[in-house]
Amino acid sequence: MPGSSRAAQLVASEELAGLDPFLIDEFALRLERYWPTVRSGVARLYGEERAEELAEDLVRRAARGYRDRDPELRRLDRARLLTPTWLQDPRMIGYACYTERFAGDLRGVSKKLDYLQELGVTYLHLMPLLQPREGDSDGGYAVADYRAVRPDLGTTDDLRRLADSLRARGMSLVMDLVLNHVAREHDWARRAQAGDATYRDYFYIYPDRQQPDAYERTLPEIFPDFAPGSFTWDDAVGGWVWTTFNSWQWDVNWANPAVLGEYVDIILYLANLGVEVLRLDAIAFTWKRMGTDCQNQPEVHHLTAVLRALARIAAPATVFKAEAIVGPRDLIQYLGIGQHVGQVSDLAYHNSLMVQGWSVLAGGDTELARVALRALPSTPPTGTWITYVRCHDDIGWAIDDRDAAALGLNGFLHRRFLADWYAGDVAGSWGRGLVFQFNEATGDKRTSGTAASLAGLAAARTDADREHALARIFVLHALAYGWGGIPVLWSGDELGTPNDPEWAAEKGHENDNRWAHRPRLDWRLAADRHDLRTDAGKIFQGLVHLGRVRASLPQLHASAESRVYGEHIDRGLLVVHRAHAAGPMLAIYNVTEDWRPFPGMEFESLGFREPVNALGNDHQVAIGDDGYIWIPPFAAWWVVDAPSAS
Repeated sequence: MPGSSRAAQLVASEELAGLDPFLIDEFALRLERYWPTVRSGVARLYGEERAEELAEDLVRRAARGYRDRDPELRRLDRARLLTPTWLQDPRMIGYACYTERFAGDLRGVSKKLDYLQELGVTYLHLMPLLQPREGDSDGGYAVADYRAVRPDLGTTDDLRRLADSLRARGMSLVMDLVLNHVAREHDWARRAQAGDATYRDYFYIYPDRQQPDAYERTLPEIFPDFAPGSFTWDDAVGGWVWTTFNSWQWDVNWANPAVLGEYVDIILYLANLGVEVLRLDAIAFTWKRMGTDCQNQPEVHHLTAVLRALARIAAPATVFKAEAIVGPRDLIQYLGIGQHVGQVSDLAYHNSLMVQGWSVLAGGDTELARVALRALPSTPPTGTWITYVRCHDDIGWAIDDRDAAALGLNGFLHRRFLADWYAGDVAGSWGRGLVFQFNEATGDKRTSGTAASLAGLAAARTDADREHALARIFVLHALAYGWGGIPVLWSGDELGTPNDPEWAAEKGHENDNRWAHRPRLDWRLAADRHDLRTDAGKIFQGLVHLGRVRASLPQLHASAESRVYGEHIDRGLLVVHRAHAAGPMLAIYNVTEDWRPFPGMEFESLGFREPVNALGNDHQVAIGDDGYIWIPPFAAWWVVDAPSAS
C-alpha cells in the first residue's frame, strides 16, 4: 500500500481484526488515499519529529470509528462516494431551527417531517442540542458533554432514530460541533480545575496578566456588552483562562495534539449516530498567534484538512461546514484554495451574499453589491456555499472598506447606515430590528431581527406597505435560492414570523436580544400556510414555488459559478449569470419600488435563443419596442432557455 506507512497499516489491521475482509480492504483503500493529508497536516501542526507517531494514533481512532459504524451508514458512505456532488444538487434545500422552539423535543421533530417536506427540505440543521452547561449557555454553544443530548430534548437513542427517519426521507441531519471552546463545567475543565496537569494543557491558562495583556493588544472583543475582554480569572485553576466568547466558555488548546485526538473521537461518535453534516462552530478562532486577531490563522486550515481526511477514511458520508463569519476575502479559504483545494470544509456560509442582499434593499442600489460579489475569488469545484437570508445569529455588517472605497463610499458610514436603517432609526425606514452589541469604542453596530421584521412586514400600515414587504421577503429568498449552493431557511421566516416581543422574559435571555429572532414556531400560524389570503400562506407558498423551480433547473447545480453580470446595467438591478452545460441562466433581481429596464440584446450575446422566466411558469421574456424588458418592482426572474430551444 504505497500511500500509507507500514505502521499505519498495522495499526488499522489491529483495530479491524475480525471484520469482513471486504470491509477491511475498503478501509485500507481510503487510508491509502488520505494518509498523505493526515501525515503532512500533523507535521505542519506539531513538527516532523512526532508526526508519524501522532498520525498513526489518529489512524487508530479512525479505524475504531469505522469498526463501530452501523452497516446502513457504511452503505450510505458508499452511496455518497458514488455521488460526490450530492451537496451541490439543486434539490438541496435547508432548514435550521432550535429543536425545542420548533417542535418541543426530538420526538416532536420526527412528527413534523411532513411539514418540512412541503418546503422541499433535504437538509435539517438542529441547533446545539448536546448537553450544555446549566443556566446561560450561549444558546447551547457552551457544551458540557459532547456525547449526551440535553435531557429535555431526548436521548442519544432519540437522536439516532431521528437521523434514521430523516435518511429514509432523503433528508440529512446537520448538527453543531463547537471546536473553539467547551463549557467551564466540561469534564476536561473540571479535571484542570482539580489540578490535573494533563488537562490544564487542554486550555490556555496563565498565572498572571503578562501574556493575556500582550494578546489583547490585537484581539477584538466579540461580546463587549456582556463579556468584555478575552481572558477570565478562575480561582479553581489559579490563573487567567482564555475565554474568547464568555467567561464560562474556555478556549481549548489545539496546539496540544491530545486535543486533536479527542475531537477526532467526538466527530466519529456523532457520525456514527447518523449526523451527515457537522457545522464546525467558531472554527476561525481555533489557533492562537501573538500579534494577530487570532482568527483565520493558517493552522486552522491544516487542522480542518486532518479532521476531514480522517472522516473521509472512517465515515465519508459525513461532511464539514465551516462556521466562519469572516471578511469576504478570508471566507473563500474555508472552502479550500491553494494547497487546501478539496481538503478542508465542504460547505461555508456565504455571509457576504446575505449582507449585500439586505444592503441593496436598504439603499435601492446594487453598485456596492456588484463590486463586493465580483471581488470574491472563484470557489473550488468541490466547495459549496450555504446561502441564507438570515440565521440564528445577529447580522454583522461586513462591508469591506476596500469595496466601499472603490465607489467613493465610506465603509464605516455605510455599515452605520445599515445598522440604523434596520433598527428603524432612519427616516423612511421600514426595518424594525434591534441593535445588538453596539461597541462605542469601535462604532461597530450589529442587528437582530426576523426576516419579516427587517423587511418591513412588522412596520406595514397599508396594503401597499404589506405587498412591498412581502415582495422584499420573496426577492431576498430568490437571491439565496438562485445563487447556487444550499439555501437554508431560518425557522419561522417561512411564515413571516415577527420579532418575539417577549424575548427578554425567558431566563438567561434578558441580555441577548438575538432571542427576538428565535421565536417558537407558531403552529397555529402554520395552519394558514396553504391559504393565499394570509401573509403566512403567501410567504410559505412562495418558498415552495422557489424550491420546486430550483429543483427543476440543472443550471442551479452548485458546480456552476455565479458571476455578477453587466457593467452598465440599471443600478436598481442585480443580475447574476450562470453558465452551465444545460444552457445559460440569468437571474435578474429588482431591488427597488420602481419598474427597471434591462437591455434585451444581452440575451442574444449570452447564447439565449428563446428566453423564458422559470419563476413565472416559463413565461416568454418579451422585449419591448424600445429594446428593453421592464422588470416589475421587487421582482425576481430566473431566465433560462425554453426547453424546446435547448
